[in-house]
Amino acid sequence: MASQPITTPGDVVTYLKAQHEAIKALFIHTLDAKNAADQQASFTRLRTLLAVHETAEEMMIHPRVRRKVDGGEEVAAARLSEEHDAKIALGNLERIPCGTAEFSKELIHLQRAVIEHAEREEAEEFTLLGEQLDADELAKLRTAVQFAERIAPTHPHAGVESGFANFAVGPFASLVDRARDALRGRAV
Repeated sequence: MASQPITTPGDVVTYLKAQHEAIKALFIHTLDAKNAADQQASFTRLRTLLAVHETAEEMMIHPRVRRKVDGGEEVAAARLSEEHDAKIALGNLERIPCGTAEFSKELIHLQRAVIEHAEREEAEEFTLLGEQLDADELAKLRTAVQFAERIAPTHPHAGVESGFANFAVGPFASLVDRARDALRGRAV
């Protein structure tokens, strides 16, 4: 096992942290949009990245933490609970018109929750992965996460937080989501 967190360009920790930074930037871009149409376009990108990112973590990261990391069961369970709450909030936000004060208010609440969740992932899960998995395992886990992202839904699906549920329901939900996005002209 590695004694220091691995942060090479090819590892899963670096990859997911970069996505966290992209998510933070998309929150700011969405909140700073100059009109409702720009806000909708930015929110679509944000929503898609959040849905895909969280699904991949639920399919690959949390199960690995549970199996391979000392104390991982509690850490993964806490992150899954946060992800469930975020999916509900994100789903509710999808129904609020962009460009409204209500949308901005709810987006700010979601932003705070998502950033706090990402910070806990980085401090707890990612640190433990870096300490307890070797470089080869971390590189393979990145590949697994990237595969999961290809079949992940593009909208939040609260109640589908386990790895098993995502493998069972995820590909079908992804197909439906991507078809819906294409029909609405919001494919990302």
